[in-house]
Amino acid sequence: MRLILLGPPGAGKGTQAAFVCRKLVIPQISTGEMLRSAIAAGTPLGRQVQRVMDAGELVADDTIVDLVKQRIRADDCKNGFLFDGFPRTIPQAEALGEANIAIDHVLEIRVPDDIVVMRISGRRVHEASGRIYHLRFDPPRVQDTDDQTGDALIQRDDDQEDTVRERLRVYRQQTQPLVGFYRRLAAAGEIGFSAIDGAATVVEIEREISRVLRLPGDPNASGTR
Repeated sequence: MRLILLGPPGAGKGTQAAFVCRKLVIPQISTGEMLRSAIAAGTPLGRQVQRVMDAGELVADDTIVDLVKQRIRADDCKNGFLFDGFPRTIPQAEALGEANIAIDHVLEIRVPDDIVVMRISGRRVHEASGRIYHLRFDPPRVQDTDDQTGDALIQRDDDQEDTVRERLRVYRQQTQPLVGFYRRLAAAGEIGFSAIDGAATVVEIEREISRVLRLPGDPNASGTR
């Protein structure tokens, strides 16, 4: 199964991607993973990417699609793959189609902005260990203090509310139009598309994804919608 996972930052895509990939025994592929793999492999394409990134420039869409074609030829993609964070724009999605890279199903994890802001801005981190707390869902025993060491917890710059809202603005502007793009393909019968309530619990989200994708071990699977 070839899948695309869409959703704003803080939607829980990483958790659900890991769940789906474990069930289907397919790799989770992100743009960052593809770039790092190509560079590490030292391929001509990887060296080209390295030069672009060293110059502080954005990697062109056609290069990204070339990376995709190279990546999905790997043995671990023989049963399919899940794209997480790619495509990011309609031109990238159109380039996938032009490259004849078929996609079976698109999952959109839908979460209101206020819930995303609450989830991310509530995080607190113990810098030395990387332990993560949440002011509402998983607070430390003593406010702003790591449970194990007593050290002060910090809020990362990326987790501050203003930064989160800017990330959401960029997502809504650049990536959310893909929802309409893939819905139109789904209406034409060219692809499957499912919108998942990302404000539900992790177990509820997993159950719904299992149902729409007919994942192994789900006796209640009833097809796509």
